[in-house]
Formats: sequence, structure tokens, C-alpha cells
Amino acid sequence: MTAQPRHRPAPHAGPARDPRAWALLLGVTALGVAFDLVSKSVAFARIAGHPVAVRREEVLALPPSEIGALIPRHIPVGFIPRVLEFQLVINPGAIFGVGAGRRWFFVLFTSIALAFGVWVFAKWTGRRDRIAHAALGLIFAGGLGNLYDRLVFGCVRDFLHPAPGVNLPFGWSWPGGAGNELWPWVSNVADALLLIGVALLMLRLWKTPAHAHPAAPAIEPDADP
Repeated sequence: MTAQPRHRPAPHAGPARDPRAWALLLGVTALGVAFDLVSKSVAFARIAGHPVAVRREEVLALPPSEIGALIPRHIPVGFIPRVLEFQLVINPGAIFGVGAGRRWFFVLFTSIALAFGVWVFAKWTGRRDRIAHAALGLIFAGGLGNLYDRLVFGCVRDFLHPAPGVNLPFGWSWPGGAGNELWPWVSNVADALLLIGVALLMLRLWKTPAHAHPAAPAIEPDADP
């Protein structure tokens, strides 16, 4: 009796119907969003010595150049000298403070980027492509964390200042008046998750041979008569 072919999904087949792939993507996303929002709440409750409330109506009533006045003066809290300190900042723009005042543009851009990320997950990655799935989860978490801030507070809450007091070498300075500090920007956990996720995706691309293509589903003979 001739054995009938049996279809078995290849390991690199699309993950759209794989519960484990979705679990990794959604699990990393949920944990990342939770970590980001909790860290922001704790930072704005403690860093200034008293809770600092960010109210959407107050943020929207001011021009972008003046919303920084809503944060009371406070001494940054050193965590690791010349490595990391905590300082409260509210950012009306995107990462690195780019595009101040264009809140709805970034809301729309983030929504489109998240939809594109879901497409990348379903069409570009394989079922066992764990690095790419985790990376996309980190990127989703970063985008959703800051999207929540823009919708609820009208700005993004920042508090992480890496490399405080460390200057660029050779007397260099950043363009646009950002100064000569190695990292003059204050950011948050969501920004860090975005950068880590992008780095992991680049690593995944670097390790993937240029000639690699998704293979067709494997076909194995059925051993049963």
C-alpha cells in the first residue's frame, strides 16, 4: 500500500498560528509595558522628595517649550556615579526630545508602527524565531508605554539619565545645542526597551544568511499502512 504524504509544519514556518510564538510576543510586551509604567509611577512619586503629579490639562495648556516648568526643581538622585542618575523630566516629543509638540503625529506614527510590527511577526519571522519574537515584544512594549503617556498625560514621563557628567571626547559637542555631555538626554524604560529590541532585531538579521528563504512545509511519508 502506498504511504500517503503527511504535512508537518517546518520549524521556520509562519508563527501566526503558533500559540507559543504568540505567548512569547505578548508576554514580553505585557511585562515590558508593566515595568515601564510602574517605574514611571515610582520615579514621579519619589525622586523629587514628594509625589509629582502630571496633569494632562496643564500640559496641553502650555506651549511645548514651557511644560518643563511643571516639574519642580529637585536634585537628581545618583544611582551609580557617572553611570546613571534619576531626574524627572516631561517630554512633549519623541525619543531624544525630537518633534516637541507633535503629540498626535507620534500617536499616529506609533499606531502604524505597531501594526507593521504585527505584520513583521506574522510574515517575516519563523515559528521558532525566539530572538525576533522577543525583540518585537520589547519594541511593542516601548511603543505602548510611551503611547499610554501621550494619551493620558499629553507628554512622556522621563527619569533615566545615563552617563551623567561624562563629556564627549576631543571637545566634541552634539548638534542642535544639546551640549557636550556624552548622553544629554533623559529617557525612560520604554525608550530603553525600544533600543534593545531594535538591537536584537539587527543582531538577528546579521546572523541570518542573505540567501536564506522560508522553506515550504516539510512532507514526510506516513509510516502507517
